[in-house]
Amino acid sequence: MGKTKKRQSIRKAIIIGMFLLFPITITWLSPALPVIYAAFGGILTGAVIIFLLQFLTSLFLGRAFCGYLCSAGGLQECMMLVSEKRIENTKVNAVKWLIWVPWVLVTIALFIRAGGVNEVDFFAGTVDNWIFLIAPYRYMIYFGVILLIVTSHLIVGKRATCHCVCWMAPFMIIGTKVSDRLKLPRLRLKSDRESCTGCNLCTKKCPMSLDVKAMVKAANMKNPECILCGECIDICPKKSIAYTFKNKSS
Repeated sequence: MGKTKKRQSIRKAIIIGMFLLFPITITWLSPALPVIYAAFGGILTGAVIIFLLQFLTSLFLGRAFCGYLCSAGGLQECMMLVSEKRIENTKVNAVKWLIWVPWVLVTIALFIRAGGVNEVDFFAGTVDNWIFLIAPYRYMIYFGVILLIVTSHLIVGKRATCHCVCWMAPFMIIGTKVSDRLKLPRLRLKSDRESCTGCNLCTKKCPMSLDVKAMVKAANMKNPECILCGECIDICPKKSIAYTFKNKSS
């Protein structure tokens, strides 16, 4: 158990560290800046580049970004010390698509109106050496985002922002589906249902409230909400779940 415990300790240290960097990285994770700069001159911002990279990396790494590098995910990991309420209603997963689809369509329409991409500026929207909070009015934006993440976690359940609000998750969900269609080798989970004792520890530990035990028993570990954090792997006493890098899961 020492090795697996160490892996989760490292993962959590990384993702919480990413949360501590959020005052800087928020500029490149913003859903607003792509719209604003598309409207005013057709400028391709760093955020758009990051979102495209999330899509491309998801072809081979799935949603590992969410489990290891997401700043909002780091805050939600901290919030699990306060509440580990599970999200049982899977319909909430549709909410993020109601946000993502209009946002993407509006952004594309604004770029078309501007005559396409006229300029690429990775640092558009940054202020004085990249620190987002250097401008006083931006504190309201920053703490508004923090409040949204915290309240959704407390009211809806753990990682509620990932399920309901996240505008980045759809890029990676689409990427994993494209990867599956192209049969690309991709980081994913595999299971051995014969060794599973049904202890349910994997389901209880899953930060995305997935019924992991049912997935193992069905020998189908594919789930668009899986963030590949490895919690289920490291909690399983029989090692019935593992990472694999193949073009299909089991």
